[in-house]
Amino acid sequence: MIAIIDYDAGNLKSVEKALQHLGEECKITRDVEEIATAEKVILPGVGAFQDAMEKLEKYQLADVTREVARKGTPLLGICLGLQLLFESSEEGPGVQGLGILPGRIVAFPKKEGFKIPHMGWNSLKIKPRATLFRGLGEEPYVYFVHSYYLEAAELEDVAATTDYITTVHASVERGNVYGCQFHPEKSGDVGLQILRNFCQLGSDCLS
Repeated sequence: MIAIIDYDAGNLKSVEKALQHLGEECKITRDVEEIATAEKVILPGVGAFQDAMEKLEKYQLADVTREVARKGTPLLGICLGLQLLFESSEEGPGVQGLGILPGRIVAFPKKEGFKIPHMGWNSLKIKPRATLFRGLGEEPYVYFVHSYYLEAAELEDVAATTDYITTVHASVERGNVYGCQFHPEKSGDVGLQILRNFCQLGSDCLS
């Protein structure tokens, strides 16, 4: 079973629908035991960094998310969920993130001709052999909605980048921890393949 962490952050149903379309058993939950024992865990989300961390703490979900990462369960952060995996964000000064991966979330600089938030389809530059992007062609297009972006501390964690005003670390992979700044559940067949790759982690298909 794939646990979709429920911390009132929105976008949960879209992720659930995409997984169900792939034939995967999944459940939106904030039950700590269900999350701790799930085969895979997804931390989706849209909203503000500080509010999200407060909700994770309120529902006692921060520690179990860290534990999931520590014990090797595949964990995928989507959009705000990716940002929460890191140490801090300029959106919430002084607020600590989950700290599962090293890095920080920063605001897009203003640049003439570019709108913030970054909203729309952009192509990805994928690192060779990146697990989430197996079976996809070069520079696939995915859908973004965000005003802040990741600066990963370790470049080897970056699985894909995109260009919007600056170079954006759009996806990360480290061990069992994965993240997408874009929305795979809103990115058509490309996004479904990314989710399928995550769901198949540990199977013969991705061995």
